[in-house]
Amino acid sequence: MFQSVINLLFPKVCYACLNTLNDNEENICVNCRHDLPVTNFHFDNTDTVKKVLYGRAEIENATALFRFEKKGPVQQLIHGLKYKGYETIGITLGDWLGSELKTLPQYQNVDVVIPVPLHKKKLKKRGYNQVAKFGQQIAEALHAEYRDDVLVKVTNTASQVNKIRFARWNNNTELFKLNDRKTMENKHILLVDDLITTGATLEACINVLQQTKNIKISIATMAIA
Repeated sequence: MFQSVINLLFPKVCYACLNTLNDNEENICVNCRHDLPVTNFHFDNTDTVKKVLYGRAEIENATALFRFEKKGPVQQLIHGLKYKGYETIGITLGDWLGSELKTLPQYQNVDVVIPVPLHKKKLKKRGYNQVAKFGQQIAEALHAEYRDDVLVKVTNTASQVNKIRFARWNNNTELFKLNDRKTMENKHILLVDDLITTGATLEACINVLQQTKNIKISIATMAIA
């Protein structure tokens, strides 16, 4: 009864379309779940994400849950996650992608899930890494370890939105460092992020991780632009 009153006074809304959620819906309404532009890359063995990094970084597997469309519902979700404190979006998307990846042999041997890190100043300002819960849920689904202390961002950079491709590459030189390299040897790493555009940030992370002996790296993101 009390919860019904709370819902009446402060109705929960879908983070994608902003319409009021029904009692049996959580974070994203049924209509949006049906209409969101899923890629199915991991089911179709599509190399679209790998092609973004072709010739720049060596990876095993790569996928993105959604296609990113400007002013579309996926942009709404990621914006809410990054800038409005809606961390539960990360849980929902992590559960969604994790439930699919765990059915695929190429992801069942993932040992460790690592998020693309934020610089400590940005982390302090935002209060959380927007891909943390996404990565944690995927790690749980794959029975893998989640580590956010292995890859560290050492250079604080401004938002890369609207920067040209060349500037993004320049901006990602020596951004990251690797801690505890020894424990990552002979591991299959799943590197997770929210959005892949030019792939510059992921490329920088991969180049640092590949300093480790006999490491394999795969990628999973919420969306691809």
